[in-house]
Parts: sequence; C-alpha cells; structure tokens
Amino acid sequence: MKKVLVFSASVTVFVFGMLWTVSYVSDFKLFSAFDTVSQALSDTQLTDYAFNKLRPDPTVDERIILVNFGTLSRREVAQELQMISSFKPRVIGMDALYNCEGGLRDSVNCPQLLDTLGNLMLSNAIQEAGNVVLGIKLMQTDSLGQFDTNDADSIEISDPMFSDYAQEGFVTLPTEATYQEDVKISRTIFPRRTIQGKKELAFSVRMAMMYDSVKTKKFLARNTEEEIINFRGNIEIRQLRLKSLKNEETSSTNFGTMFFVVDVEDVLNGNVSAELFTDKIVVMGYLGDYVGDAAWEDKFFTPLNKKLGGRANPDMFGPVVHANAVAMILNEDYVDVLDDWQKYTIAVLVCFLTVALFMKIDEKLPIWYDALSVIIQIILIAILMLIIIYVFASYSIKLELDLSIAILALVGPCYDIFKSLQNEVTKRLTKRRARVLNQKTELA
Repeated sequence: MKKVLVFSASVTVFVFGMLWTVSYVSDFKLFSAFDTVSQALSDTQLTDYAFNKLRPDPTVDERIILVNFGTLSRREVAQELQMISSFKPRVIGMDALYNCEGGLRDSVNCPQLLDTLGNLMLSNAIQEAGNVVLGIKLMQTDSLGQFDTNDADSIEISDPMFSDYAQEGFVTLPTEATYQEDVKISRTIFPRRTIQGKKELAFSVRMAMMYDSVKTKKFLARNTEEEIINFRGNIEIRQLRLKSLKNEETSSTNFGTMFFVVDVEDVLNGNVSAELFTDKIVVMGYLGDYVGDAAWEDKFFTPLNKKLGGRANPDMFGPVVHANAVAMILNEDYVDVLDDWQKYTIAVLVCFLTVALFMKIDEKLPIWYDALSVIIQIILIAILMLIIIYVFASYSIKLELDLSIAILALVGPCYDIFKSLQNEVTKRLTKRRARVLNQKTELA
C-alpha cells in the first residue's frame, strides 16, 4: 500500500511538472503552426453546449422591454423618451453616451452641438422622467493602456446637461477585444468597479438596483469581481402596429423569445399601449437601424449563438446582453463557479487515483496495459466533459475542470516516462552496487 501511495504521489508531481513545462513552452509560440486551429476553438467552451442545446425554452420576461432607437437624432430620442416616460415605467435605461467623442467640442467634430434645441429637449426629457439610467464607459489612461489588462482608471460620461439628471452605470463589457472591429465575445459582466476612489455599478446592475434593491444587494453580496451572465434568451422580433398586428421572428440564437422589443416607428407613431411599459424596466438602445437588421454594430457573440465553433455572425445586441444580466439578478439565477483551490484539489485527486489505477493494471495485466490505459483516459475525459455539461445545464454551476482534463490527457504518457526513468535509475544503481560489492569481495 505504501508503495502505491509513494509511486502515485511521485507521478502526480511529475505530471503537474510536465503540464507546467508545456504551458511555459507554449507561451513562446513554439506551436504557432497550430494557431489557426486554436483560434477557431478558443471562443468555444463546453458549457456553451448546455446554453445552446440542453436548456428548456425560456418564458418571456415581461418585466423587461427593449426599445430600439436606431439612428435617431437626439431630438427624436427625446420624443421617444417622453412617450415612454408618459407610460410610467419604473426604470428607463439608455444604453448610450451623449457627449462629444474625444472631448472635441466643435461643430465639425461634434455636429450634435448644432442642434441646440434637440439637446435641450433631451435634457428636459431625462429630467422630467426622473428614473433614467445613462451609460458611462470605462476607460484607460495612456499609463494603464500600455499594459494588457482589464483594469480601468477613468470613465467617459455624458455631458452634464444630461448626466446631472440621471443615474449612471457603465456599459463596458469584458470581451478581450482590443478594437471595436474585433470579434467580441460576451460571457460576463463586472458588477462594479472602483474608479478614482468611487464605486461605479454596471449598467445592468444599476437598473436592477432601481427596480429591486433587495435582490440587487444580494447579488452584489456575492462579492464576485466578474460574474458569468446566465444567458436565457434573445429578443423576440415583435412589431406592435395598430393596423396589422403581426409577429416576425428572426434570430441568430437557438432561443429567441426572452424579451419583447419595440421598434423606433412604433413608439414615435404611438402604436404601442401603456400596459406594455407601465411599472417595467425599459432598456433603450441600438438594435439595428430597424428591428431585424443584421447590423454588427454594438453586437456580440454569446453562448447562445447557433454556431458553436468558428462562429460566423454575432447574435446579440448590447442592450439585450444587459437585459439578460438584469433578468439574472431579478431571478436570482446566478452561475456559481469553483474556487481555485477546489479546481486544483480535484485535479490532484483525479491524477492520483488514475495513476494508482494504472499501476494496478500494469501489475495485474501488463500485456493489456497499453490498450487499457488509453481507453481509460478517453473514457475518463468523456465522463468529465459530460459532468461539466450536465451540472451546468441542471444546476447552473460551472465546474471549470479544464485542468483535470489536461491532466488526464497527460497522465498516460507521463506514467510511461516516469516508469522508464525510474527503471533506468534503478538499473544504474543496481549495477553500481554490484560493482562495489565485487570490489569489496576482491579486496577481502
């Protein structure tokens, strides 16, 4: 028994050492020939399959209504906001910044300044509503921007004539994209960030706080730096017209009926009813030039994308991502993850027990060891993958057993290498011991 424990522990340490070596070498891009394959698969996770295939169809969350403002001017957005506000929603979130980009406040670089009346109308509409949440943007100064980090040390906000009359929340989503044109994969949110000594809440968290502070404080009490969004669905393309009510569904996800959306012309033409908005959370933002537009602006890849690997088209607009986060908070439908110590503990146990099993097979069935060890590796990896998918789909727990899977892939070869090294060392020591004994015999 002692021999099994010592050998299994030794091989486990050797496996982790080999894994560290492989990860260290790969940092130097020595396997750059495989970059194309790795990039195609890097945006896919096992839990995406659970998101995409195994969950039941969501029910429409009638507490949250999305409103498209397309390419409206500030004057027209003010009119849209006034109309919505008259229906007495509890919260109105505007996924937009109303300022001059780059701080260039002249009519050439910021033509919005020319419409003085439109700006006053929007400012007045925000002030009269009294329950508006405006977006702010997390920024990095040049001193921080030189580092590859998700940290932020400054913010960009709307002009005071708008921000003074509204609550604010940052709309920045962690996507690992360096530029706006890059592929943007949305999986998580930062619930809050501390910027220059002030705590800022995420746009979705701020809206949820204004709607139900008890549930939102419970969410924040999880004290998680980055929360996985428990995506449940996309928007239903439902255009509400008085003359001809009809449903039109176009979706790039497998779930398309989580939120109702109202298009630009429906609001401005008064083709909506008060019941749709009263006491609801209204999220206003860009959902294409019109509802159903396949635009890529402010659009993200999510785990609900119909195409899991090598994604082709982004599937969810930014306001819908925020709506999913709000729904998660209000439903207390969080995604739990393992702590780092739990991941390492599981990986060590998996490695140790697998090595012990290999050792017994090697002793009892040496002829069949090579075949059985490979089969067992494949079976164990498949079992772990199925467990990850099942636990996430059933309990919203993301196990993140990537390390354990990597260990299982290496444990077979490492066992053979370690055993060969051990045999070689034992043989050399035995020969040396024999020579020493012979020398002593000759001297005697």
